[in-house]
Amino acid sequence: MKKSTLSDISNYTGFSVTTISRVLNGKSEQFRISRESQKKIMDAVRKLNYRPNYVAQSLRNCATRTIGLLVPCIDNPFFANIASAVIGEAHKYSYPVMVIDTHESVKDEDEAINTLLSRNVDGIIMVPSSDDPARLVELAREKPLVLIDRYFDQCDLSYVATDNYKGALEATELLIKAGHTDIMCIQGTPQSITSQRRVQGYLDALEKAGLAGNAMICGNEFSTQNGYVETKLALNMGKKISAIFALSNTILLGAIKAISEHGLKVPEDLSIVSFDDNIYLDFLNPPVTRISQPIESISIVAVKMLMDRIKDNPVPAGGILLQPSIVLRQSVAAPRR
Repeated sequence: MKKSTLSDISNYTGFSVTTISRVLNGKSEQFRISRESQKKIMDAVRKLNYRPNYVAQSLRNCATRTIGLLVPCIDNPFFANIASAVIGEAHKYSYPVMVIDTHESVKDEDEAINTLLSRNVDGIIMVPSSDDPARLVELAREKPLVLIDRYFDQCDLSYVATDNYKGALEATELLIKAGHTDIMCIQGTPQSITSQRRVQGYLDALEKAGLAGNAMICGNEFSTQNGYVETKLALNMGKKISAIFALSNTILLGAIKAISEHGLKVPEDLSIVSFDDNIYLDFLNPPVTRISQPIESISIVAVKMLMDRIKDNPVPAGGILLQPSIVLRQSVAAPRR
């Protein structure tokens, strides 16, 4: 089959090659090309099976039309969902995504950044593993950068995330309203802003209820093993616990396993609430009450912010926090007296 060219599309649609190039390069709004014209051009592109030569374009424009995505643990369902949503949204801009798992390692993160820079990606979306923004501030001067899920309060790096504080506050208040006064919080990676903000929400909810002295915080990573070990230790030590607030779905699964091994039932013996949403939580026995993050919206905003940075369009300073919501299920009940 003969390969179609921009001239073929121009002859077919009547639009100039320049106009067609602007549409294909995502500059329709910048040059005020109507949606009707965009549709005619894109329909012709599909009908004529036109395939842009991105290699040639990258040599001419020093751009690869590729973005990088760094996540700290791809086998964590939350980060897998983030990756899927970012890839899907970037596809709408005709940008493939290079995904790298940094394994919650600062060293691996540095190597991943160098890999993306060596491949001259047009921009980077990342969930940072480091608690020091210095390298990323430097990176943002060199390459369009947007942080997703995790961010830094003390600098101006662009980010989009969930309001983790509000979600944790409401989750803890839900347990308190059900009558719980002895709530154990199993946190994730302590240096991550997500864990810090969730812990603060938990503490503030206890303080508002006059239960500050009952705070129980343990754990050190967003893993099933962490949830299992901390719950196992607490139960074997006979700690006074009526509810558990797991700060991720992975932590939740480990906690549920330990509860089951101890011969206890949810919610009859222990109530439990998780941060993060996933459909599989409705298939557990009982289905789990959780804080849902707007993953799709977070990903759409992150990709849009990155594309605006790539095109030198104005981007809001600082970051954007989107609102979580509570998914009520059957894992919370009044504590036994």
